[in-house]
Amino acid sequence: MKLRILATALMISIMSGCASVPLEDSKTTNKAKEFSAPTNEKSGLYIYRSGSFGGALKKDVWIDGECIGETAPNIFFYVELLGDKDYKVSTESEFSPNDLIVKVEAGKNYFVQQYIKFGAFVGGAGLELVDEEKGKEEVSKLKMAKQGKCSK
Repeated sequence: MKLRILATALMISIMSGCASVPLEDSKTTNKAKEFSAPTNEKSGLYIYRSGSFGGALKKDVWIDGECIGETAPNIFFYVELLGDKDYKVSTESEFSPNDLIVKVEAGKNYFVQQYIKFGAFVGGAGLELVDEEKGKEEVSKLKMAKQGKCSK
């Protein structure tokens, strides 16, 4: 019984702590939050994580195998990509990466939400494409993380 209580307490502390990642300056963040349509045959992709569930966990995010960065609670990334292509957005999870294929059109913005879910040993992560209205609403409340540092 004591082992169960200890395991539960440990899981709660892991899932509710607070991880942090390097952030962009306010000028860069505010520019991304203008949600301007990308130009030059490009598409905009926002990848975000909102809420405090799994706060102690950092989770890597990649696009087509290239590191975008580590997520933490209430942050987002913005990336411009060539339009009219399919991209594989991936996040680390408990046992293997979870992938989401996103088909983008030039001149449009897309929003992918990363969410934390319970796992057997540590929380996992998943990805979901959300509509533009919901994505803008969520991202407007978040801080922008610096790109390029993944744990693996």
